[in-house]
Amino acid sequence: MSFNALKEKGMNIDQQLRTWHDIAHRHFNKNEVDCYTRTRQILMNGIEIEGWNFKHQAARCTEDNELKEFFAVTKRLEDAQQTTINWLTPADQSVLETTLGYEQVAVDLTAWLAQNEPDDYVRETFNFGLLEDFDHLYRYSQWAYMIHGINPNEIVQGQTDIMLGRPTQNHHNCNILRLRNSYSKETASPITKVNILTLVAGEQQTHNYYAEHGMQYGNETLRETFAEIKDVEEEHVSMYESLIDPTESVYEKLLIHEFMEVCNYYTCLRDEKDEKIKLIWEEFLAMELGHLKIAADLFKKRENRDPEEVIGTEIVIPCHFECQKEYVTKILESEIDKRIGGNKDYAKIEKLPEDWASYDIQEKANKDGSPTEMTIRLISECKKRDIILADEKLKKEAPKLLKKGLEKRSQAPDTVSVEDYEKMSKEVFEM
Repeated sequence: MSFNALKEKGMNIDQQLRTWHDIAHRHFNKNEVDCYTRTRQILMNGIEIEGWNFKHQAARCTEDNELKEFFAVTKRLEDAQQTTINWLTPADQSVLETTLGYEQVAVDLTAWLAQNEPDDYVRETFNFGLLEDFDHLYRYSQWAYMIHGINPNEIVQGQTDIMLGRPTQNHHNCNILRLRNSYSKETASPITKVNILTLVAGEQQTHNYYAEHGMQYGNETLRETFAEIKDVEEEHVSMYESLIDPTESVYEKLLIHEFMEVCNYYTCLRDEKDEKIKLIWEEFLAMELGHLKIAADLFKKRENRDPEEVIGTEIVIPCHFECQKEYVTKILESEIDKRIGGNKDYAKIEKLPEDWASYDIQEKANKDGSPTEMTIRLISECKKRDIILADEKLKKEAPKLLKKGLEKRSQAPDTVSVEDYEKMSKEVFEM
């Protein structure tokens, strides 16, 4: 069905204030919720935070009173939307259970976006980040078992494989190298603009969640694991946001933000199975259509341009969640040894120069050890192996993938060797 967001009426902005009960009272049952309802909830929380934060930052840099008034009204409305969405999380869902949801978002969302991204360079960047988030899901899954006795499949419901990816200790880079070439606002597809901003919002909120909750556990290695992976999420935000054309005006960026929110709510509404939560997506879609209408009017008035030049006439589907195992396996097998290059490109490990800037970062950061490597050592002490939840063929490939993906230089002193991992992989893990 054709859906032109600019031609939809939406909800008038003066009808969007809600009661405290409506804002705060709803939550799902963690034992019954579909894993992809949880991922939609986690992502949309991040998207509302991105929209709210963008407007606060932009309001500090403009003298346009009409724009500032629009920001003032919608910041409050979107803050309330964020509360509703974030507080769908039930009180009995632990930080690590929620964390597994965050990493399932990262893996399956990034895989979907990569396959539906028309720009080859942007797609390659998505694929690069995908393998890092895939490894994070594996490391946190070990902790969910060790701290809470949770089978990680209770959270991801068998939709996402859990095994090593590009080793986390090798994710730490010179952040200057993480910067990518930006798209051109004149030629980039609306799909590209929506895809990138969606992923920026998701990765930014993942960083924020780990920053705000990783200290809630007493185990020092787990706290350090949150700190290590949080650092990588910061790199991801820097990497993905650098893809955005910095010359877009504040009116153009506002238009893209509002359109991105509309697209994501539209997708959530289309895909949601939980009828109670579907009502939230429907209401918030109507609200965001109202915001988009005003943003489009401001854009036309200030820039004397048609908003369709920027966002087109068709809806974009950025956050469709479904099993991505086949695609992730393909990228895992072909790109686990890929690294950030020195010219806003990528290179295989054997092609890296001796003075590669990230070696210095990794040697300093991992001097006393890598918490994510210690995680494997800790779980192997009691179980003789780590958790791998994948089909048998992929499980057997794990030692070979580790050998291919682990850098020989700048390894942490507690690195699990390929030989040790191969021995470990022959044991059976029983929950």
